[in-house]
Amino acid sequence: MSDLAQFLPWQASLAASWLSQRERFAHAWLIHGLPGIGKRQFALAAAASLLCESPLQGLACGHCAACLWLASGNHPDLRRIRPEAVALEEGAAAGGAEDDGEAAASAAKKAPSKDIRVEQLRVLSPWFNTATHRGGWRVAVLYPAQAMNSISANALLKVLEEPPEHTVFLLVADAPDRLLPTLVSRCRRLPLPVPGKPESLAWLEAQGVAEAGQWLAAAGGAPLLAMQLAQTGASPCPEWLNQLVAPLARAQAPDIGQLADHLEKMPADVWIDALQRLFLDLLLAASGAPVRYFPSLEKQTRLAARHAAMASLADTAKWLAQQRAVAGHPLNAKLLVHSTLQRVAMACRPAS
Repeated sequence: MSDLAQFLPWQASLAASWLSQRERFAHAWLIHGLPGIGKRQFALAAAASLLCESPLQGLACGHCAACLWLASGNHPDLRRIRPEAVALEEGAAAGGAEDDGEAAASAAKKAPSKDIRVEQLRVLSPWFNTATHRGGWRVAVLYPAQAMNSISANALLKVLEEPPEHTVFLLVADAPDRLLPTLVSRCRRLPLPVPGKPESLAWLEAQGVAEAGQWLAAAGGAPLLAMQLAQTGASPCPEWLNQLVAPLARAQAPDIGQLADHLEKMPADVWIDALQRLFLDLLLAASGAPVRYFPSLEKQTRLAARHAAMASLADTAKWLAQQRAVAGHPLNAKLLVHSTLQRVAMACRPAS
């Protein structure tokens, strides 16, 4: 069976219970939860199970004609609606039956779109209005739903207001509050829980991930994100972060110039994400709670948090979230690095 047709170990029980209602299934589902827990995998495996002609306890059998079509990427009753950039990352074959057509169009473009465009929904109109090829469900999987702009979201809303027969929409999103409220109201919501630590560690170790516990912590408990981070070849706790926290633990100023020279070579979203996780750890430490993301830095984090004012840490955490929102389009990358490091150092200086 194709990997995309299989639920992850921590998803199987929930999936079987949910899919047992397939005879009276809602026409649209919003599958949401923490990034990196396998929501996309869940939605694609759910599509395979809905299309399967001989499901076993509600899940895809892997052997029927529908499952074999899906495994070859040519099931005519399945469409994946995703940004061009995502389709290329997934290695989409241009023009495949399950693709929405955008991967082929992106081949001629220098910068594939990161948005789900309204044309991707409009081109599906003939598909919605024809009979299903196998006489069962037709499934449209859309991810990530937050990649829709207002125009494409409204186009999807119009489809959901009068949904095509025998069609199920599976929308995948990290946070429903980032979507058009009227669109969310047209969907049944299916929140996916974060898997337990033992399950996640067992899965990561089975995938050959070294230092699985450290990577899982760095990913906030999300196993797929942990594996993705581990594949970068970096360390669960970046050395530059240690160089930042060590002097802060001693109530000293870090060497901002040296750190800035290093961070300027990295994508802004990467190092800002790391700082956001560090500041959550600082806030947890200041509250007397265990740190979450960087356990290897716990001693230094607790010392740094002891010197800092809680209000200053909280304000800087909010400021970092604002910087993260525009990290993809910094007006001046060098200035952003320096101003951020200075703000971090000020937040952790001893309260007077």
